[in-house]
Amino acid sequence: MTVKGNPKVAVIGGGPAGLMAAETLLAGGARVDLYDAMPSAGRKFLMAGRGGLNITHSEPSDQFLPRYGRHRADLESALAQFGPDDLRSWVHCLGIETFVGTSGRVFPTEMKAAPLLRAWLRRLRHSGLTLHMRHRWLGWDERSLMFETPAGPLAVNAEAVVLALGGGSWPKLGSDGAWVKMLSARGIAVTPLQSANCGFDVAWSEHFRTKFAGQPVKAVIARVGDVTRKGEFVVTETGVEGGLIYTFAAAARDTLAAGGKAIIHLDLAPARDLKALVQALSRPRGKNSLANYLRKYAGLDGVKAGLLRELLPPADFDAPARLAAAIKALPVPLKAARPVTEAISTAGGVAFAGLDANLMLRTLPGVFCAGEMLDWEAPTGGYLLTACFAGGRAAGAGALKWLASKA
Repeated sequence: MTVKGNPKVAVIGGGPAGLMAAETLLAGGARVDLYDAMPSAGRKFLMAGRGGLNITHSEPSDQFLPRYGRHRADLESALAQFGPDDLRSWVHCLGIETFVGTSGRVFPTEMKAAPLLRAWLRRLRHSGLTLHMRHRWLGWDERSLMFETPAGPLAVNAEAVVLALGGGSWPKLGSDGAWVKMLSARGIAVTPLQSANCGFDVAWSEHFRTKFAGQPVKAVIARVGDVTRKGEFVVTETGVEGGLIYTFAAAARDTLAAGGKAIIHLDLAPARDLKALVQALSRPRGKNSLANYLRKYAGLDGVKAGLLRELLPPADFDAPARLAAAIKALPVPLKAARPVTEAISTAGGVAFAGLDANLMLRTLPGVFCAGEMLDWEAPTGGYLLTACFAGGRAAGAGALKWLASKA
């Protein structure tokens, strides 16, 4: 879709969704000014790449789409237009090669976000994008967009607007959720922001917290309900966090919010058969300390043995069947999700019911929304970034259609 007359569009938010919306608009003939409160664009994107930028996932669409749960239908159109394969091709066009890891996750060859972001911004500037950094959006004054800038208040008029302001996690990097009050004040339905891909509080004893906080728990299988996953997590001073925990975060958070009990069952010895473990633990302990006994006959030491001693009644250590059962399914009761500001991402946001098929707000014609500020969530593994890129592209294309219809 292309438009005539070089109409001016304001994109607010310099993350992946905002930058992709800007790229789509520029390719369609619009003049684009991008505003962001941070000193530079893509701050949270760079943070996401600190441990290796997981750009997307290689699994087929029939497995990929269900990762978005109840939000699948809301995102399906955008992902059909710009899915994982399209995203990889787009990255390659920036001169960045990718590879597929053993888990199916897709990474840039250099594993870093900075080279990709530099190449992208260079191409966007060459295409005509104007960046306005340290411009914090304050909402509207009648029909003008209002910004707080180093030079003072600024009013901006544009023929269309794309909002890509992120969720509420990582406020120091720009995603502070301040837009919620602004849109709510104009009657836009916004589902409250909640922690997603987050850690959880566990009522550790002072002894356990002091001894094991910061230590990883590797090679375990976690189960919540009928869902099981293999992986690792980290014991924290307040509870647990890490990739394996994030897998169950949405279900655990919603269970706790509904007043239920959220319990993760851990198999601390996935390679050991329950029956064989019972037989091994039935041997007399003799002069062995409990620590040596668990190490010799169950293969557990360190933090895994510490978890058993923390969560299991003392009497169970003298009952081989109960001890073996706990090793294969140790219940870890979760008390509460960690705050939004500590989460990797957030759930909640602008309700899709208030948007048309082109991601335009029904009550604010010409204003489009994209990225994590919409009401969806996804697990880690490349799904978050893929939907942000796809949503930005969809919002940009929607704005072009609307501008063309006006012309």
